[in-house]
Amino acid sequence: MRGVLFRWLVLTVAVLVASWLLDGIRVTGLLPAFLAAAALGILNAFFRPLLILLTLPINILTLGIFTFLINALMLKIASEVITGFEVYGFWTAVIGALIIGSVSWLLNAFIGGRGKVERSSYIDLQKRGGRWE
Repeated sequence: MRGVLFRWLVLTVAVLVASWLLDGIRVTGLLPAFLAAAALGILNAFFRPLLILLTLPINILTLGIFTFLINALMLKIASEVITGFEVYGFWTAVIGALIIGSVSWLLNAFIGGRGKVERSSYIDLQKRGGRWE
């Protein structure tokens, strides 16, 4: 449970960083950022795998680049659902999804499976017998 909450905070920070960097993404406060992160988490958990499966031929043809457009669509949907979180324009959503994904990936690289801040490396992976914990 602690890992889920910590990842939710990481996604909230990523949303705030994207709104700080881009003029086309506006967050009116901390609560809308938390709600936007929750909406993105739910959308990415339930709808993103279905969309990736449905667009698999296009994804294969574009060598996975179409996934960025799916991420942008998830960001636009979240902005329509959450008041106080607005994304203006589709290309702003694409760049915002890239920023949110990059910041989230960078911060999640330091979080273990149980929500603890830790450093994982290839050597640590081999010590555990090839299992991530």
